[in-house]
Amino acid sequence: MTDEFLDTQGVRGDRSTQSVFAGFQRLSLEERRERVGVELGLDAEALSGLTGEQGPRMQTTLSAVESAVGLFSLPLGLGLHLKVNGRAYAVPMVVEEPSVITAASFAAKLVGEAGGFLAEADPSLMLGQIQVTRFGPPSFAMARVLEARTELLALANSLHPQLAEEGAGAREVEVRLLPSPEPGMEPLLVVHVHVDTRESQGAVVVDSMMETLAPRIEQLTGGKVYVRALTHLSAQCLARARCSIPERTLGDFGLSGTEVAEGVVQASRFAQADPYRAAAHNKGIMNGIDALALATGQDWRAIEAGAHAFAALRGRYGPLSVWRREAGNLVGELQLPLALGTVGGTLQSHPGVQSALTLLGRPNARELACIFVSVGLAQNLAALRELGAAGVQRGHMAVHARTVASSVGAPPEWVEAIAALLVQEGEVKPDRARQVLDRMRGGGEAASLAPPPPTGDLRRREDLE
Repeated sequence: MTDEFLDTQGVRGDRSTQSVFAGFQRLSLEERRERVGVELGLDAEALSGLTGEQGPRMQTTLSAVESAVGLFSLPLGLGLHLKVNGRAYAVPMVVEEPSVITAASFAAKLVGEAGGFLAEADPSLMLGQIQVTRFGPPSFAMARVLEARTELLALANSLHPQLAEEGAGAREVEVRLLPSPEPGMEPLLVVHVHVDTRESQGAVVVDSMMETLAPRIEQLTGGKVYVRALTHLSAQCLARARCSIPERTLGDFGLSGTEVAEGVVQASRFAQADPYRAAAHNKGIMNGIDALALATGQDWRAIEAGAHAFAALRGRYGPLSVWRREAGNLVGELQLPLALGTVGGTLQSHPGVQSALTLLGRPNARELACIFVSVGLAQNLAALRELGAAGVQRGHMAVHARTVASSVGAPPEWVEAIAALLVQEGEVKPDRARQVLDRMRGGGEAASLAPPPPTGDLRRREDLE
């Protein structure tokens, strides 16, 4: 690990992590752990958090939920080769299917060799809602709330003075009049409060503000408040990523780069035209985002809800990303709401989360959002490249081969090699898998028995989509 990666002020330089992780997937579990510690400069405590060993704060982690009886673990792997705004990252990803990480890493390498992802994120502006009913003349109620804007903002900020001192906290008050869902009934009056939560995920901050404002809103409007809570459609807290890859570098599956690029674009067009396809398209994006969210202690359920609501914000569900061909390049763009945090609650008590954030170089919330949206776009590229270019049968054969290898008792680190050989021979059968496994156990031929899987062959289609 070079001194430029993380200095004493926590500022990273432009060190690339690509070369130091060469051959990472072929190492044993212990060798991978040792390599991560050496190359990323993690101490024993940080490394134990990533590897799942019992650390000094494990009891605190167990006490985070009610009626805890133990820890349920999922694999944590590293997405490699990601380059965002000129900085290289090894990305912690928690997911039960390793092909997700393989796919993201491969696509990130393609993009990285073309200059990497360009990403930006809006400030962490969350939205609280207060529902008002039985409020009398709508124009009177709306005017009363807006006239009290300064008072309401001051009242909200009195709960969290430290945010106000940082120039954050409650920023704006809006009033919306919504038609009733039942014909002939009174409309709904909804007060929106925009809150800059900075490094916090925001739920506790915003919900407490809405609870405090509710009685005053009732006084102002003469109405009755029911729901007063955060919404996870954070449409003013967006993250955007873009990449551009020369088509000549995309050749694979026996196809030219132009043909692969056209396949990606056609898959993207399909998602734009059809909500059924858009749902699978967006699920592929969230494969990477959810895996990173779990590793870094984010509310992945809120991220999912916000992303899919944003995808339907124009009245029809559509894709979060779009791909097009432009002047000999394949260009992809992704935009979605990402309300993330780096402080508070589980983020500070869970040793694995702390280690994951350390591995990323302790980014602030906006930089973290740039990493998230870039991972999502990388995952999307891998999926569309497979769908639009490789075809269905190849992916199904690979899924079956991996299942067969696992079913005969192959250790996880040998499954890929055995599956690759079965696909190459066209004999994806348990008997043949046992023969291969017996040879590997008898002669230690794991590395030489089968070539690395051809690009795109061994990623499960259901985990790409």
